[in-house]
Amino acid sequence: MNRAFYSDSIYNFLSSTPVQILGEISKNNPFTQETLQRDAWLEQINILKTVLRPYQGNIYFEFSIPRMGQRIDTLLLIGSVIFVLEFKVGATKFAPYAIDQVWDYALDLKNFHESSHHQFIAPILISTEVETVDPIVCATPENDKLLLPIESNVETLSEVIKTVLDFSEGQSIDHVIWENGRYCPTPTIIEAAIALYKGHSVEEISRNDAEAINLSKTSEEISSIIKHSRENFKKSICFVTGVPGAGKTLVGLNIANTHSDESNDLYSVYLSGNGPLVKILREALVRDKVKQEKKRGKKLKKGDAFIAVKARIQNIHNFRDDCLEDENPPIEHVALFDEAQRAWNIEQTAKFMKQKKNRPDFNQSEPEFLISVLDRHPDWAVIICLVGGGQEINTGEAGIGAWIDAVNKSFPNWNIYISPRLTDSEYVAGAALSKLESRQNIFYKDELHLAVSMRSFRAENVSLLVKQILDFEIEGARSTLNEVKEKYPIFISRNLHNAKKWLKQKARGSERYGIVVSSQAQRLRPHAIHVKSPMNPIHWFLNGKEDIRSSYYLEDVATEFSVQGLELDWVCVTWDADFRYSKKGWKHWSFSGDSWKRIKKDERQAYLKNAYRVLLTRARQGMVIVVPEGNREDKTRASEFYDPTFEYLKQIGFEEV
Repeated sequence: MNRAFYSDSIYNFLSSTPVQILGEISKNNPFTQETLQRDAWLEQINILKTVLRPYQGNIYFEFSIPRMGQRIDTLLLIGSVIFVLEFKVGATKFAPYAIDQVWDYALDLKNFHESSHHQFIAPILISTEVETVDPIVCATPENDKLLLPIESNVETLSEVIKTVLDFSEGQSIDHVIWENGRYCPTPTIIEAAIALYKGHSVEEISRNDAEAINLSKTSEEISSIIKHSRENFKKSICFVTGVPGAGKTLVGLNIANTHSDESNDLYSVYLSGNGPLVKILREALVRDKVKQEKKRGKKLKKGDAFIAVKARIQNIHNFRDDCLEDENPPIEHVALFDEAQRAWNIEQTAKFMKQKKNRPDFNQSEPEFLISVLDRHPDWAVIICLVGGGQEINTGEAGIGAWIDAVNKSFPNWNIYISPRLTDSEYVAGAALSKLESRQNIFYKDELHLAVSMRSFRAENVSLLVKQILDFEIEGARSTLNEVKEKYPIFISRNLHNAKKWLKQKARGSERYGIVVSSQAQRLRPHAIHVKSPMNPIHWFLNGKEDIRSSYYLEDVATEFSVQGLELDWVCVTWDADFRYSKKGWKHWSFSGDSWKRIKKDERQAYLKNAYRVLLTRARQGMVIVVPEGNREDKTRASEFYDPTFEYLKQIGFEEV
């Protein structure tokens, strides 16, 4: 696939006129060409025609980075080096955001482009109107052949290229082999949503190696179920299971985006009860839409962009409330319920309906009511439930068993498609599943389980490691840790200051980092961590390094309720005394008044364990776990509350930072 608007040998580039090159770029540019953009391309062409005269190799203009939804201005293959050039035409300084931008491009190639993994990569930011600059060519602390971003102006660019080539070593890159290398990205869910809504396919923005191929297979299987249901006037419910970070939300967004034409009865909606996730995805898409229109020279108000986004991604509770008021079939024939295990049980739903909706006689669970809404269609309908294992974290969350109970009890004609892995203990579906044994219209599909975590592109078994830690499988955890720690660093510490320093040292470019804690972690206040202080997840996840409300500032922290379904590159998990290790099992505590109180209800104990499962599976590239030392002068932070947990992690083999 040609990923650039223009690609050719440097020899042919130098032999062509600027008008010919510009014409090729313009021909492959799908957007309206603005005068400002055309002039910028011409200036880049003229600069490079001078700079590249001594060199042989290949050149690419506007090289696509689908994961980020952006394009590299110019990419060069010269000798053994990949040069990533970002031009800021007319710029008089090197803006921090631009430095991160060119570094992000280089990191994307290093991490996700198969034939770039082991090559020297030099990110260069060229601000054309900077008068004097002393470029520095230096390797990163990781020493992985990725150079630190190099600042250059037009006059020093030729010398920079020469210095990098002298600095590097190895065989010249074969441009044919390089171009045919697979691009296997693992985007964050925010990046994935933006790329999908820009028109990229799930294949373009996800790994397609042998171990992760079932992400595409799962999407294809769901599309097949939708097609079969529509053509045969069937109603079907489909359960997609997966380990944390496996890409369930990506599958849901992909299906919803594929079927987005309101004039077609295939029209679908993505629904989630995860309020922060819905708000963040909507805001990210709105910001990107406004940004893209601005690039085209058009002004789009955020409010107008929000209207279109709102219809595509909805809060499940708003959808439910609308359907309570309007008893007609919804416009959507296909509904995707993300984190379906978090839907309310009958007690929580009845309580809400009585208190908030003045419906004292309401006697359905949320799953039963939502299925009944799609059942209003006289012809066909499909519900896709995206199910996370061990992810119930809030009072009244029914788990997947409530969905199975509902369809088994009230909708005998619906087809049921499930993964054989739904029987795993994490999904807490056991009793409900046994009731399906005599049912005729049930179909088991291996493709409906996502077994490989896509969140961490460095190590796939992080979710397994976390499960082993929480289930006291010490030998298994030691073995898994040894497998992952080289590519996915995990350290422990008793000092939050050292952990923050570690995060900042590890992150490169705009890689996002932050602190996450349990919502019950109320005795971290001496460490300036206030879990009860309101945090805006939109600012925390989307705003830049200069914003004190962002995760980068390491002042506001996120709890399991804000981060579930989302991820960061580097995470500090700060572990309080609410969840304590003991040789007899985990001890569960809640802080009330001036002391810790034991949590005795099995349900609440499960929620707390799941909260730590969520927190420990948020990092894409690595994490540090801080277990404070405690304070002998403070009875609420006694050392014996913390020491056993730290020693348990140390026993598994985690090293200290």
